[in-house]
Amino acid sequence: MPNTDKNMHTLSVYVSNKPGVLARVAQVFARRGFNIESLVVSPAIDGHFSRMTISCSGDPEGLDQIIKQVSKLIDVLHCVDHTFDESVVKEMGLIKIAVDSEGRSDALQIAEHFGCKTVDLTPESMIVQIVGDPAKIDAFEQMIAKYRIIELVRTGKVVMSRGQETT
Repeated sequence: MPNTDKNMHTLSVYVSNKPGVLARVAQVFARRGFNIESLVVSPAIDGHFSRMTISCSGDPEGLDQIIKQVSKLIDVLHCVDHTFDESVVKEMGLIKIAVDSEGRSDALQIAEHFGCKTVDLTPESMIVQIVGDPAKIDAFEQMIAKYRIIELVRTGKVVMSRGQETT
């Protein structure tokens, strides 16, 4: 699903799995005045490399410069902009909702509609897990807002190019 906000960008950065690489990559964004909205880092298949998925906001004019500067860093193998391509984008959220026995049935129906999984249930609250694109999670938050949201944790975007394209 392509991003339609011209000031939000999603980059995939493939790096050596070494100490200090994340700090050097983040510094490039800071110097250019880009705010990192979410950051997901995980080891690649063999563990010698990691993939960073960075969602950031800033002037679209400066994005090309950031990609060039990040790509020049010694431990960066490649940096790909996925802002407007047809990639698979997913995010996971855990949401703890204050709900008693009277409102539980309605809250569970909303959660079921969005494909959530209930991962914890107590007499006064429940925790649901939701996986989907960021817009789906935003919509669920709005629908469940009639209950008191006690805590909310979101992973940030993970992205993978479709077909034979490199992520």
